[in-house]
Amino acid sequence: MKYRRVGNSGIKVSEIGLGSWLTYGTAYEQEAADACIRKAFECGINFFDTSNAYNGGEGEKALGAALKPYERSSYVLSTKVFFRMGPGPNDGGLSRKHIMEQCDASLKRLGVDYIDIYYCHRYDNETSLEETLRALDDLTAQGKILYAAVSEWSAAQIADAVGISKRLNLRPLVSNQPIYNLFERYIEQEVLPVSESAGIGQIVFSPLAQGILTGKYKRGAELPSGSRAANGSVNGVVKSYLRDDVLDCVEELDRLANETGVSLAQLSLAWVLRQPGVSSALIGATRPAQIEENVKAVEVRLSADVLNEIERILKQVEGFAPLR
Repeated sequence: MKYRRVGNSGIKVSEIGLGSWLTYGTAYEQEAADACIRKAFECGINFFDTSNAYNGGEGEKALGAALKPYERSSYVLSTKVFFRMGPGPNDGGLSRKHIMEQCDASLKRLGVDYIDIYYCHRYDNETSLEETLRALDDLTAQGKILYAAVSEWSAAQIADAVGISKRLNLRPLVSNQPIYNLFERYIEQEVLPVSESAGIGQIVFSPLAQGILTGKYKRGAELPSGSRAANGSVNGVVKSYLRDDVLDCVEELDRLANETGVSLAQLSLAWVLRQPGVSSALIGATRPAQIEENVKAVEVRLSADVLNEIERILKQVEGFAPLR
């Protein structure tokens, strides 16, 4: 495993991190979570990500239980706040009230004394940015979180936050968590340049496009049994990729990966990690073998010829331009 600093901060995370979106959170899945965490540690992964909103808090409980046997100092743990956690008018968003209450609730569910990286899961148009940033700074001063971060914020929103933090002498944001994969590249236009100038690292999610970039979905074939697309989870996110032109593109990428001597997943992860602004790529896993295969991507270096061929293949996909 290799490790990178998160932006300009001093904390280092494994280039491959383990996320838990729609993966952990039921009693049936706890055994799988425990096995995947064990394998992650064996492979050198030290970064684990979740959210209070994943399965109504059950995701945090499952991850906390799986991490309990390990020394707290041996891993970096992140979670998030924003989405609604109840029916009340203050049960969502980034108000000081919601942030403070949900941080305490997350600490309890995770069974830890502090959160390493605490994300604003989305931007809140109804709360002043100054209120949000002051609340995060206070949590840091209290030792409940070590670093504050954001997820899926636009370049303008990140720039505003950086400016306010400097003006108020608040601790800086260290990370943004956006989607980033071969088909979803919007951050390359503005988010990456703005973040890099501010010392903010990208910890990206869905680097394998919800499993599309593993090659398991084939044009004209039945959906794999037990897959997200087959069981209707993720609210159609996977199914939005299940277009003939996209699957044809995936088939070509799979061919290129085989010619390069790696799996399609490894090629896709290596492509994400080639980006210097990326600190870590978050994978999801229900089986230890998936982790074992994916971590090999940190050793893959893609030549200029391979990168050019990837671009050629991607340009054939209508509606999925390299930049959007």
